[in-house]
Amino acid sequence: MRTLDHMTIEGQWGEPNGAERPQERQRGPVVLRRSRLREHTTTDQRLLDSRGPSDWVHTDPWRVMRIQSEFVEGFGALAEVPRAVTVFGSARTPREHPEYAIGVELGAALAKIGCAVITGGGPGAMEAINRGASEAGGLSIGLGIELPFEQGLNPWVDLGVNFRYFFVRKTMFIKYAQAFVCLPGGFGTMDELFESLTLVQTKKVTKFPVVLFGKSYWQGLYDWIRDSMHASGKIGDKDLGLLHLTDDIDDAVSIVQEAYEAWEATH
Repeated sequence: MRTLDHMTIEGQWGEPNGAERPQERQRGPVVLRRSRLREHTTTDQRLLDSRGPSDWVHTDPWRVMRIQSEFVEGFGALAEVPRAVTVFGSARTPREHPEYAIGVELGAALAKIGCAVITGGGPGAMEAINRGASEAGGLSIGLGIELPFEQGLNPWVDLGVNFRYFFVRKTMFIKYAQAFVCLPGGFGTMDELFESLTLVQTKKVTKFPVVLFGKSYWQGLYDWIRDSMHASGKIGDKDLGLLHLTDDIDDAVSIVQEAYEAWEATH
């Protein structure tokens, strides 16, 4: 029987199959051997030499630094934001549409109870919320995203941050809000709605209210969640209770205010 006492140092740490130790070089914490030795420049040299191809800025290690910088910029810009409500909604809502007017009124109402508003910073429903809050003297925040068809932040954003990565932007939507309100919207709004619900359900964030504003738009989805998801046991009673469906601005603001007061009483 072979025991640890009978094992030789060579048996534990010798080269594979008795082969000589391969040549190697180090690139920071990375060890390069065999075909990887063909790299003829150093990291410092590539940093300081401005000549040559720029493909390196699109490599995954460099993206990690970009992602880190986006988190740092976002956290730094929003760290001192007062209590806030994140409002999702369609970028395609025309200014002459009744939903735009509702957004302006809702943004103003949230500002009047001391809440900053956070939107995606784009046009449509997002612009309406930012406009209402800004005109009412509140803090209007826009978190933009780099898209081929977006036109930049709307003119009613007082504090704006642009992001390359959706997941960094989503973190900012969640981290600095005490409630979520969803105006009628498309795929982006649905994505943000269900991510918010998942984070609240799994207690990744404190139990924030999620308000669906516009019964005629959201009723079908709410009914399906209740009659299919809930009825088949895919979600529980508490999960269904996370959603508040309303057409009334005062009701939406009251839900936000009550949730904040309940949160404040426990902190």
